[in-house]
Amino acid sequence: MDTAIHVLAAGSLKRAFIPLCQQFSAETGTVVTVDFGPAGLLRERIESGERCDLFASANTQHPQTLLNSGRAQKIETFAFNRLNLTARRTASTENADWLALLANPALRLGTSTPGCDPSGDYTWELFTRIEALHPAMALKARAKMLVGGRESLTVPAGEIASVWLIRQDLTDLFIGYAHYAQALENTDDLRILAIPDEYQTRCEYQLALINADAEPLTQFITGARGQIFLRDAGFLTLEGK
Repeated sequence: MDTAIHVLAAGSLKRAFIPLCQQFSAETGTVVTVDFGPAGLLRERIESGERCDLFASANTQHPQTLLNSGRAQKIETFAFNRLNLTARRTASTENADWLALLANPALRLGTSTPGCDPSGDYTWELFTRIEALHPAMALKARAKMLVGGRESLTVPAGEIASVWLIRQDLTDLFIGYAHYAQALENTDDLRILAIPDEYQTRCEYQLALINADAEPLTQFITGARGQIFLRDAGFLTLEGK
């Protein structure tokens, strides 16, 4: 019998979940395998019958869908995130604020893919808020969905999508998750810009327990030990919500 716990997890969780699952395995002796990808596509794989004991999504919609269909036994929030803007650092972008950069039609704007990837869904929510106040910006029409979709580019292992896309000259701007900012503090060729609270959308991460055998891992992730790994990776944790 396969006694390993099989996890499907949103790609943005990689920096937290790899050491977290390693620690859980070291303490319990239970092998944990994790496959990362866009949460919407992972949910489809579960619905198609792929083995999964625990699903870690970057939103609440996909776990709720699995719960409603009877595929998940329970769902539980375990972390939060925000959005930010990563921009190529040049003479023309050096002193512009985040809104001026987004408003500049000369700058290519990249995003993840709505529907397939919660990062894209959150970004579209952000664009809706911005366009309500600044209709002429037409961000949804201008944005290029570069990652997170069925036919998207594959970001190399170990790379952060925003950084790789800009350095490959595929975009000048990218809207993504704010927890990556701490890993990019010393990048001279990029600017990492916070988005003000009034525009922010709440990025809520949720677990869907598919197999009861994964309950100990669920408890570890939502408990004090697991939350340290998430906080160290830049996530907003349950304690700080």
